[in-house]
Amino acid sequence: MIVKKKYIVDLSEEECARLQEMIRSGTHSARRISWARALLKVEDGWTDKKTSEALDIDTSTVARLRKRFVEEGIEVALGARSRKPRPSKRKLDGKQEAYLIALACSESPEGTTDWTLRMLADRMVELDYVESISYETVRRVLKKTC
Repeated sequence: MIVKKKYIVDLSEEECARLQEMIRSGTHSARRISWARALLKVEDGWTDKKTSEALDIDTSTVARLRKRFVEEGIEVALGARSRKPRPSKRKLDGKQEAYLIALACSESPEGTTDWTLRMLADRMVELDYVESISYETVRRVLKKTC
């Protein structure tokens, strides 16, 4: 059975020269040098299995390397894994936090002795202070302020 590869590595002359220089210089990490060698081997037509055996790296690593090179370029392929930045947007602004704290300090609903985090989250939505909120956000706000 012949498997046709989806991600085909096609290096330019400049990229080949850069990879060969990286390998020769020896100033880069061993991982980056192995990845550079793998890209060159795959570009020469070597299979993932043959490349992984020759360079003593996993076959799936070679496949991921090819995919990263084709989709994101040589910099990303040879660099660290690309990570998406964590969202830093606050879930509640100061006014909404004040409403939450006031609600938590108020009398609990009839039939209960205390507010639960889920009840507070649900009540914040009922009162239209927020569109949606998780109980975990409620916990973090109350932990920070109490």
